[in-house]
Amino acid sequence: MDRAELAGFLRGRRERITPADIGLPAGTRRRTPGLRREEVAQLAYVSTEYYTRLEQARGPRPSREVLAGLARALRLDDAEREHLHHLAGVPPGPPPGPSREVRPSILALLDRLPGAAAIVLSAGFEVLAWNALAAALLEDFSALPRRDRNLLRRAFLAPDSKQRLLYSLSDADAFARSAAEHLRATAARYPGDPEITGLVDELLTGSAEFARLWAAHRVRGAPAPCKTIDHPRVGRITVVCDVLDITDRDQRVIIYTAEPGSPSEQALALLGVIGTQRMEVPG
Repeated sequence: MDRAELAGFLRGRRERITPADIGLPAGTRRRTPGLRREEVAQLAYVSTEYYTRLEQARGPRPSREVLAGLARALRLDDAEREHLHHLAGVPPGPPPGPSREVRPSILALLDRLPGAAAIVLSAGFEVLAWNALAAALLEDFSALPRRDRNLLRRAFLAPDSKQRLLYSLSDADAFARSAAEHLRATAARYPGDPEITGLVDELLTGSAEFARLWAAHRVRGAPAPCKTIDHPRVGRITVVCDVLDITDRDQRVIIYTAEPGSPSEQALALLGVIGTQRMEVPG
């Protein structure tokens, strides 16, 4: 345990968090930037005396539970969380769960892809972000509750058989099989995450097909590079599907593009104009 480095790290992380970040008024009597020690202690569920001793390089080695509380209270990312564990002399365990926070640079990238539809998927196949063309090509995800943005639930549990075809993809069955295999690897990486374990239990209970795939113990199925989407407004669109891994967040950017000069490229361009608006003529 490196008490001096741990003390400096905790102090630096505490000072970068503003009271507004955790919903507290800034007040006029704060003598130091960031949060007070007692506020961090309260958020981490430890005593103020204990936390103060850690910042003064006088504390005992924190337990995993205390480190988890400190990481949560100080809003540490995965790299910072791992560093905290090493400073405390406690090997880091598996991350608590897949990250749902998409980096601003990735969000900006989605909007800067001309003529391409793009989404960001979590390790649990939740659609975390999308650009306007993806909403027009696949679905307006902003109109869905978070639970319904999960593509595994859509593929295996949707009550409507047409919904289970995943936006009329030509390889919907292959996608579902690949997604199930990816989920097994995800469940191994995050064995204690209640959302992932709950999703697996829900799929096993609600889908005999998923249960069959899960029993095969296969991991990391390869997605098909080309897909055809039978779009209700512009007809059939054939797209190339490229996958970019964001390894530090355990996320993937899925990019759909059409061959230059093809009818599919023209259809995508039309979707870019009409967006998610409905084409029906009112009667």
